[in-house]
Amino acid sequence: MTEITMDVFYTELLKLIDTLYDKENGNIEKAAEICAESVAKGGVIHVFGSGHSIGFGMEMQNRIGSLACIHSIDTADFVLKNKFTLEEFKDPDNVFERRPGIADQLYDLYKMDPADAFIIISNSGINGVVIDMAITAKERGHKVIVVTSWQHTTAEDSRHPSGKKLYELGDVVIDNCGPQGDALIETGGPEKICSVSSITGAFIAQTIASETCRMLQEKGIESPIYWDEALEGAKEHNEALKQKYLGRI
Repeated sequence: MTEITMDVFYTELLKLIDTLYDKENGNIEKAAEICAESVAKGGVIHVFGSGHSIGFGMEMQNRIGSLACIHSIDTADFVLKNKFTLEEFKDPDNVFERRPGIADQLYDLYKMDPADAFIIISNSGINGVVIDMAITAKERGHKVIVVTSWQHTTAEDSRHPSGKKLYELGDVVIDNCGPQGDALIETGGPEKICSVSSITGAFIAQTIASETCRMLQEKGIESPIYWDEALEGAKEHNEALKQKYLGRI
């Protein structure tokens, strides 16, 4: 019988994180170079993923120690800004994250700047909206960082009319090193358990942030970081950052 315990998951997860760090640290540094260049020019880093990938942006944004210039793009904004009805957005027969031809409308919901950069996340890298967002960002002159699972994306066909996959559109591509289907642990049956892209995504998000701050520091540029409000002057500092990026985050 296959053993299913937290110890098994812990051991396998540590192996995966070690593999990810060893294999992708160079690409993480390249991604941070793009982010640092954008921040130095006053740009915003737009983070976009659908499904569970929205957690990547949540990991990077609006918390103590996070960069104030991170903006999470959310397809739900189509509903909030009255571009689609909730019924259209939730249509089970026309899954929103698989739709091509709408990302340019999503892009236009926000105030963009030429200095802005994009991080686009999709484990499979085959669905319409993330591929379209990458195409739109490239067409508008932005650098694009892609985070995907190489095992997953190379095992399935693209659902985009162009036949392209997300990784083909990245200036930098980071493999999250997760398995096809995302679940890591064998059960002895056909199914697996313990999906890992949220954990590897958080690791990648925070390492990009840390390397970005290191590079800005080396350039003599202060990183726009939210302080712990228990610190003296933190409320004023954080409010100044919010005002700096007002209307763009």
